Amino acid sequence: MTRILVLEDSKDCLDAITAMLEKVSDRVCTVPANSLKEARAALADEAQPPFQAFLLDINLDCNDRDDTSGITFAREVRQKREYAFTPIVMITSLANMELTAYRELHCYQYLIKPYNEQDIEKLAGKLLFLSQQGETRDAYVVVKKDGINYKLFCKDIVYVKAVPRGVQFVLLKEEMKVPYLSIRQLLEKLPDDKFLQIHRMCVVNQDYIDYVDTVNGLIRMKNKEQVEIGITYKSDIKKRLCV
Repeated sequence: MTRILVLEDSKDCLDAITAMLEKVSDRVCTVPANSLKEARAALADEAQPPFQAFLLDINLDCNDRDDTSGITFAREVRQKREYAFTPIVMITSLANMELTAYRELHCYQYLIKPYNEQDIEKLAGKLLFLSQQGETRDAYVVVKKDGINYKLFCKDIVYVKAVPRGVQFVLLKEEMKVPYLSIRQLLEKLPDDKFLQIHRMCVVNQDYIDYVDTVNGLIRMKNKEQVEIGITYKSDIKKRLCV
């Protein structure tokens, strides 16, 4: 099921666009929000499945032409790790906000009012396709560097080590330093069943462990590199890896 949050201050427009989206496929489930407050409540509801797309009206106050509450909400969406790459479609008559929507928020599409049913059908088809691709997507973490979000697939991470003012990702084909990120913060992002902390300054991907030497306190990775085992982590490593 493709869940789409639709934020629109006009009740008539909100009802129309949700009806048009759901008419395209029975796999589309819209969550209508008539205000910024309702949209925030829907975003914060952890009891419901995550959203696969957002359709956001930029101006939510018809009495204030300078209102850009939809942009504010889009920023809040992007701040959540799980929605760092989720398609955001801005629906508005404010063409001058297009640059902000694409450059800052990395929005998927910018739909200018007035739109018609054909526009919505075409958009819904694209969002369905993207959602179906996402259902089989490999696990990943999102990290920020130089103001840009990067998606790193877990299968490409060999190990991660702490470096001054950040961490260094050792990937299959390259290395990447991410500033202002600690090992502890990283562990909150990584799946527990795949990654193992072996030192206060190092986390390894269990799939790339070649050999464990608890006597000398070393782990050899499949890329031929060796990483040190911290004394306080030896017992946990033995339990997890049965060595």
